[in-house]
Amino acid sequence: MIHQTAIIDPKAKIHSNVKVGPYSIIGANVEIEENTEIQSHVSIIGNTKIGKNNKIYSFASVGNDPQDLKFQGEETKVEIGNNNKIREYVTINLGTNGGGGLTKIGNNCLFMVSSHIAHDCFVGDNVILANNVPLGGHANIEDNVIVGGNSAVQQFTRIGKFAMIGGMCGVDRDIIPYGIAHGNRSILQGINIIGLRRKNIPNQDILVLSEAYKEIFKNKNLTKNLANLDIELKNNILVSEVINFIDKGKKRPICTPFLK
Repeated sequence: MIHQTAIIDPKAKIHSNVKVGPYSIIGANVEIEENTEIQSHVSIIGNTKIGKNNKIYSFASVGNDPQDLKFQGEETKVEIGNNNKIREYVTINLGTNGGGGLTKIGNNCLFMVSSHIAHDCFVGDNVILANNVPLGGHANIEDNVIVGGNSAVQQFTRIGKFAMIGGMCGVDRDIIPYGIAHGNRSILQGINIIGLRRKNIPNQDILVLSEAYKEIFKNKNLTKNLANLDIELKNNILVSEVINFIDKGKKRPICTPFLK
């Protein structure tokens, strides 16, 4: 059902059962798959592809220009998966040529009021951004991450899977998978044990990960600590994911339990 006051470009590709509310605007290069609901006063423009069963609330803006002075109107994209909730005043920007040309969001995410996904961000599945959380450009947020209200993620920052960020936190360093961080500037506080248990991770694996965490972060020399890590710890799948995350090419330093 499309409200009579909605403005939809005839070139847009919209499934027949998509709902579009009053005064929403949908541009020519937009694709929206079945069972997605667009409430009133929503703007969806640019090269934007939206999957199935999404719900986009009033006054959200999807596919507008990136907030990057280098952007000159080049052809870039936004891709959004399935079953996401995009709440009021959320903004999701196009990618840029310099960042790969794509802003991509996975499935089953919740973006609360006034959160922002900047150009060239990659957001995985089951991610929750609480109210007023901005992701700077090129941020990479892995699956099952939760970012607390009014926290800000600096550009090029990575947050590993199942990590949890407390509220009112400036995230300017990479957060390891399964980590929990908070503070005025992000400080690693330990392992997100509650999140792991909610996902039915076996207690034995959680204990191994906790032991590895103590060894990896026992001092500031992460390189030496990783090299000396016991092979039995390294062979654990959760620990290996943390090690691989730390070893990957990165633009930001790793968030640790130590002040800068």
